[in-house]
Amino acid sequence: MSINVRKFVHYFEEVHHEGGKSAERPIITCAVAAVLANPWAGRGFVEDLQPEIRAIASDLGAEMVARIAALIGGADRIEAYGKAAVVGANGEIEHASALIHTLRFGNHYREAVQAKSYLSFTNKRGGLGTSIQVPMMHKDDEGMRSHYITAEFAISDAPLADEIVIVLGAADGGRVHPRIGNRYLDLEAIAAERAQAAGGGA
Repeated sequence: MSINVRKFVHYFEEVHHEGGKSAERPIITCAVAAVLANPWAGRGFVEDLQPEIRAIASDLGAEMVARIAALIGGADRIEAYGKAAVVGANGEIEHASALIHTLRFGNHYREAVQAKSYLSFTNKRGGLGTSIQVPMMHKDDEGMRSHYITAEFAISDAPLADEIVIVLGAADGGRVHPRIGNRYLDLEAIAAERAQAAGGGA
């Protein structure tokens, strides 16, 4: 792998009950973070980011997908997914975006989980121990609110000023007790209300 990775960090949680009620089954939410040298840091304004993207993004995506699949127990268990990037103080937010917003990176994940939905994301600048949020949604259906989940964690010594933290997140289910319905139910209810109001005003 032609990437200067300082370390990988794995985050894992398993929720057994919420709000005083036990889960039907434990729900796993996890993330894999790669802390790597920012290839554009210290070079001034770099107009063309593509050479480094071509050199890094695909290998990084493949490695991280393999790690998160192993962490959760297999890619077939992933129902919700997302990504994030945090660039250190000496970099641009564009540097963080450059490595995650590319088919060379994201396609490894989408293909591994056979996803239909796009990968939700965050990208920002931050310092040591900054909060890292990885927003997720159902891999096949953006309208399933049950799978709107955010993994949040921090790495005490990252990112250094000349580093980028790249993250993949996954969950093997939705929130433990989802009960707000999905977008489609809302649309049906709104349509029914409008139809009733129109009929009542006739």
